[in-house]
Amino acid sequence: MTPFAATAETVDAAVLALLDARFAQRLVALPGGAAVAVRSAGHADASAVVLLHGISSGAASWLHCALEFAPKARVIAWDAPGYGESTPLRAAKPSAADYAARLHALLTELRIDSCVLVGHSLGALIAAAYASGLGRAAVRRLVLISPARGYGAAELAAARAQTHAARLAALRERGVEGIARDLPARLLSAAATPADRAWVRWNAARMNPYGYAQAVEMLCADDIERHADLTAPVEVHVGDADVVTPPEACRRIAVRFGAAFATITDAGHASPVEQPGRVVRLVAAALAHRPTTEERP
Repeated sequence: MTPFAATAETVDAAVLALLDARFAQRLVALPGGAAVAVRSAGHADASAVVLLHGISSGAASWLHCALEFAPKARVIAWDAPGYGESTPLRAAKPSAADYAARLHALLTELRIDSCVLVGHSLGALIAAAYASGLGRAAVRRLVLISPARGYGAAELAAARAQTHAARLAALRERGVEGIARDLPARLLSAAATPADRAWVRWNAARMNPYGYAQAVEMLCADDIERHADLTAPVEVHVGDADVVTPPEACRRIAVRFGAAFATITDAGHASPVEQPGRVVRLVAAALAHRPTTEERP
């Protein structure tokens, strides 16, 4: 259950006050002039959990998880480059490695040299790119939630062209607000509450068009399976009602990564919103290096 009440269209003012009070945003200036908007919770001397959001979301979407994590971890969630107040990447068509380089600069600035890295959806692709490259020494466990594979593989050429055209056409024709309005039906299960739907819309409505377009380019050009050469343990989780990255697609990714695999009960694609307690429990197990109840791929 989410920690606030909302109608089908609006988020209660109490949760926005909670967001500002308990998971506040700040800008972190990086060498070279870029900045990253981050939200944090917990204690600075605790073990770090770094949270990467999906393509239609932002750092605030992790609020429910962060509030539960705060007593036991240092929680850091970013607005990816081009999202919120975070400086966009220079390339109009960036790769996952470009996002990973910005993440590396951020974690270096924050003096985080060891973390459990959690990526949701497109954030999972960025997380894998980081863990297999610049973050190889820093990521002690990688948790991929409803990972987006990407469309960069040769056999996905037709799907890549269709996805690229459809997403950018939707951005041109409907704008961010139009995209946000329709997202809950796709990202949440039929059992989601009005509060869940409102929170998905609120986060999506704060996307920047240019940053979203850059993320679409990365999604269409990259492939998470290119980043499967990892030293850190990996686990893959997916909502049992996810229609965006269905369980069987996520199972394939788990096999490719040699990862533990499990489903999250009563959740669609946006499980950190819909089932934050369950997501926190599985990440807490990763943080403690405890085995989770899992189904091997």
